[in-house]
Amino acid sequence: MNPTTSSDLLAGFSLGLASGAVRIVDLSHTLSTDFPTLGLPPELGQCAPFRVEQVSRYDERGAAWYWNNISCSEHTGTHFDAPIHWITGRDLPNNAVDAIPAKHFIAPVCVIDCSAQAAQNADYLMTVGDIETFEAAHGRIAAGAWVFMRTNWSHHWSHRRDARAYQNYDASGQHTPGPSVEAVRFLVEQRDVLGFGSETIGTDAGQAAHLLPPYPCHTLMHGAGKYGLQCLANLEQLPPTGALIIAAPLKIEHGSGSPLRVIALVPGQ
Repeated sequence: MNPTTSSDLLAGFSLGLASGAVRIVDLSHTLSTDFPTLGLPPELGQCAPFRVEQVSRYDERGAAWYWNNISCSEHTGTHFDAPIHWITGRDLPNNAVDAIPAKHFIAPVCVIDCSAQAAQNADYLMTVGDIETFEAAHGRIAAGAWVFMRTNWSHHWSHRRDARAYQNYDASGQHTPGPSVEAVRFLVEQRDVLGFGSETIGTDAGQAAHLLPPYPCHTLMHGAGKYGLQCLANLEQLPPTGALIIAAPLKIEHGSGSPLRVIALVPGQ
């Protein structure tokens, strides 16, 4: 591609943004102190919630400026999982957020709608059949694309601010939808996707500890050097195909993940 053509592409993209031919959709929840945090058995280390400490707000601590100190886990709010997050990805090259090639932070996405199934069954597992049905309607999932599982689960928080429903725990654990072992294996081995995204608090289903292998999205995706996005929002605003995702985590040294703002570029109406 010659420089003139490259320049024309970027100019056309800028014009598309300005004219509305390219629409921007924010797929992130607001990172707040009350956003639900993943809970683990009490004997294990825990994910820290988001915390804010005011440094100054146009007062005696700093008359002309407002700012805060913040703290949280790498896996709080809408966040990115790097391969190093899971034991299967610990020895891979470029496995932490600071080492991932920046070109991987911009990629197309396929959105598989499982919202009807999830409404009927909180423990719904996306199947290979769901993927094949999607491909029959929208074409083969391209290598290097994100696959997002739409469940409308984010509405428990974004529409109703219902942390109990968003977490959905009972005596047997958490009940949230996610991909089946076979679906994850298919996406990794047969489609070579970039990664998997979910609206729930993890890329795996709430009961995924009982699958074989346990937590297949973490185990198989990260073991293959692929990524995860969770706590996504507004997936109902995306087309099944045709959108472009910008998902760049903070460049944390040896970081296993990072809160981030996930942006979709969507063809305008």
